Amino acid sequence: MKNIIKEIIQENQYAKLPQPMERNVNIDIESKIIVTLIGVRRSGKTYLLYDTILKLKKNGVPKEHIVFINFEDERLNFKTQDLDLIVQAYTELYPESDLNNVYFFFDEIQNVHGWEKFIRRIYDTKSQHIFITGSNAKLLSTEIATSLRGRTISYVVYPLNLAEYLNFNQVDQRLYPQKNKSKIVHYTEKFLYNGGFPDTINMPQATRIKLLQQYFNVMIFRDIVERYAITNIEVLKFFIKKIFTSVTKPFSINKAYNDLKSMGYKISNKYLYSYFEYCNDIFLSQSIGRFDYSAIKQAKSEKKTYIIDTGLLASIDFSMSSNKGKLLENMVFLEFLKSGCELFYFKNNYECDFIVKQGARYLPVQVSYEISNTETKNRAIKGLAEACEYLQVNKGIIITFDHEETLQYGNITVEFCPVYKYFLNH
Repeated sequence: MKNIIKEIIQENQYAKLPQPMERNVNIDIESKIIVTLIGVRRSGKTYLLYDTILKLKKNGVPKEHIVFINFEDERLNFKTQDLDLIVQAYTELYPESDLNNVYFFFDEIQNVHGWEKFIRRIYDTKSQHIFITGSNAKLLSTEIATSLRGRTISYVVYPLNLAEYLNFNQVDQRLYPQKNKSKIVHYTEKFLYNGGFPDTINMPQATRIKLLQQYFNVMIFRDIVERYAITNIEVLKFFIKKIFTSVTKPFSINKAYNDLKSMGYKISNKYLYSYFEYCNDIFLSQSIGRFDYSAIKQAKSEKKTYIIDTGLLASIDFSMSSNKGKLLENMVFLEFLKSGCELFYFKNNYECDFIVKQGARYLPVQVSYEISNTETKNRAIKGLAEACEYLQVNKGIIITFDHEETLQYGNITVEFCPVYKYFLNH
């Protein structure tokens, strides 16, 4: 094992790293605190590590002072007691090196049980230049909270947002002149259907769909089935498909339980609650509660659930490909999520898709792909106005695909704003 680790250390030191795209994640490379990157698989965490390594080399750090280990390398099968072999292997390769000056990069480290104690020991006794990634929010955050108290700063890495996607495609983000706007509209529509997983950008459609389906299967089987020792895989897959088909609506676990029961499956609904939690933990889905000033009522409310990428959503549930409204609402949710906003939904006599918390302020937001239908437009306005009155604010936003308008509804200002204009200007 130690000889294999030596090979891997030197392979990675001499490897030509890909030039990463610019992301809206700024990592402090000299913080002397453990940097943790968490997020869904294939969202770009590894490339951010590569970017950090390239910056270190540019700043004069020799390659011999950089250790990169990918814990999903099939040559490695670490158990807890094997982790110290990494330090042993490095010191045997470079006996003159001072470990205080060595930068350790550990990719997908959550695959090894007990990793957090190893990281803490390295940090406390060897080096304070440690960068780790993982694809399970709960696993990492729980272990960090208990073992790495005050020693880490965490970043969540999502698939590309709209601005990053446009940058990747070298699209000028100024809305004027008209040719710029036309190009922005074109790529916004591509982004809506194809999503923002970096490796899938500009792939042929059939290849991209196949790759996204592969991502989905790895998330189910490796991140949930293997990690949580799930035995009833058929029920798990049925339940996850239910989540996908329920996007943009409150998701009832009890209804899913009754559906399974009527199909002859015998399973306690406590397992379904666990499955729901697992999907959020691995970033396959993310959920928001119904807005209420009572934190208890809010916590007990049914959750609205969204999928971590619109391309993934459309590639697993093909009916979504023609449902522009749901795709746009999922996209808007993700844009707010990626910008760090806290989100809720509102439901009273009418519904409002989102209550966006910005500091101490609340912004009611509806999403409507297009508003040519008078009934759809009026329903969106009424839900928005009711949320504004409840929150005692006098302005709300209706995000559309490409419609712009401002009107008064009583004492409420209703602003219709195209999705690209709203998120490229905020």
